[in-house]
Amino acid sequence: MNIEILCANSSQVKDRVERANRTLQDQLIKELRLAGVSSIEDGNVFLPGFLERYNAKFAKAPARSDTLHRALNIAPNRLSEVFCLRDKRHVTKDLMLKYDRKRIKLAVNDLTRDLARTYVDVYELADGRIQVRAKGVTLPNTIMNPKRRITHTAITENKHLSAVLAHIKAEQDKALHQNRRSNLSVPRTATSRMAVHPADRPSWSCITRLNAQRRHRPGPKADVG
Repeated sequence: MNIEILCANSSQVKDRVERANRTLQDQLIKELRLAGVSSIEDGNVFLPGFLERYNAKFAKAPARSDTLHRALNIAPNRLSEVFCLRDKRHVTKDLMLKYDRKRIKLAVNDLTRDLARTYVDVYELADGRIQVRAKGVTLPNTIMNPKRRITHTAITENKHLSAVLAHIKAEQDKALHQNRRSNLSVPRTATSRMAVHPADRPSWSCITRLNAQRRHRPGPKADVG
């Protein structure tokens, strides 16, 4: 559309822009306060008179009164193709492509059979429609929405946040109560059994010596009547 961007690189242009912003941000607020405006409705009634006084004081007449806008040189129905998002996507061997977390399946026909492992153009129009094109030709397709899954990035609405926090606290209290009960119900046999360190265990030679002493120990003498 031959639209060029003119940047305000000079200090004079920047000063004019900032001066206008300062007037609208500072003087307008003060005049609203002096006029006793305290609501949006009263402000909308006050603005036409303020703009008329502002333009009468700061406006400059243009050197030429005729319009310098160029005539539209494209058909109006093509504006949707100009003001849209356009990107390239790779087509897999089974004629699938991904765009904006959506899977798009191209219909199998004479136009799409040779598009496997190539790139196509994806147009996202202002009304939300998505079109897939190859060399300017719109390709028939089907948008396949995968099953929605709740992830850790899901955002809970504020009105439901209190209920969610209450449920989480109840589950935590329940788990804590169960842990306390399990700790109190430990059997005594488990606590009475104590592990013996290998260094404290008697050696095999010591056990053999004790058994020999027991065998040679004299038995009790019988009483003779």
